[in-house]
Amino acid sequence: MNGIRAVVFDFDGVLADTERLHLAAYQQIFSTRSVTLTRDDYYSRYLGYDDYGVFRRMSDDHGLALTPQEIAVLIAEKASAFDGVIAGTDVLYPAAASCIERLAREYPLGICSGAMRHEIEMILTRAALDRHINFIVAAGDTPRSKPAPDPYARAADLHRLPAAACVAIEDSRWGIVAAKTAGLKCVAITNTYSASELTDADAVIMSLDDFAGELIQRL
Repeated sequence: MNGIRAVVFDFDGVLADTERLHLAAYQQIFSTRSVTLTRDDYYSRYLGYDDYGVFRRMSDDHGLALTPQEIAVLIAEKASAFDGVIAGTDVLYPAAASCIERLAREYPLGICSGAMRHEIEMILTRAALDRHINFIVAAGDTPRSKPAPDPYARAADLHRLPAAACVAIEDSRWGIVAAKTAGLKCVAITNTYSASELTDADAVIMSLDDFAGELIQRL
C-alpha cells in the first residue's frame, strides 16, 4: 500500500517561475549599496534561503555588518520591488494549475516555501488555485528556514501526518536537504538546476506533468 498520503509543494521554482524575479529584486536593492550580486553567485550560494537568510549571508560575505533592524528594512524594500513585478504578471509554470488540480483529487496539498506569505497568496488567488491548498508555511513561520528541516516538519504537522507519509517537490539542493532531513520523501524538478545537481532526491522529473499519482505511489 502506498504510504504517501499528502503532498507539499515548494513554490518559487516549482509552481512559480519567480527565481529570476527574486534575483532582479535583490540586485536592485544591492545596487544602491554598491554590492554586485551576479546570477551565478545567487544560484550557487543564496537561492535556497528566505529573504532574511539571503541578506544575512550577503552581509557576511561582503562585510556589510548589517543589523537585524537594517535587514528588516531591506526585506521590506525587496518585497515592494518584487510585488511591483508580479502584480500584473502571470508567473505560474504552464503545467502548475493542471498539476495542482489533478493532485488535489487524490491528496491534501500544502505549500512550504521561503517566499513571503502574501506573495504566494497573491499568485495562487489570481489563478483561482488557493481553494486547493490546505495550508501555507511561508517565510518567518518557523524558527529556522530551509535548508533547516523546520518548515517541512511544520508542514507535516499541519497535514496531521507523520513526515514519512508526505512527499515534497523541490527545485534546489537546499530544499531537498530540508525535506529529507525532516523525514519526507522528495521529488526534484529540473526547473532551476540540472538533474545531476539534484541527486539527493528520491526521484527527479523535468515537468510538473510528470508529478502524478503513479510516480508518488512508487516512492
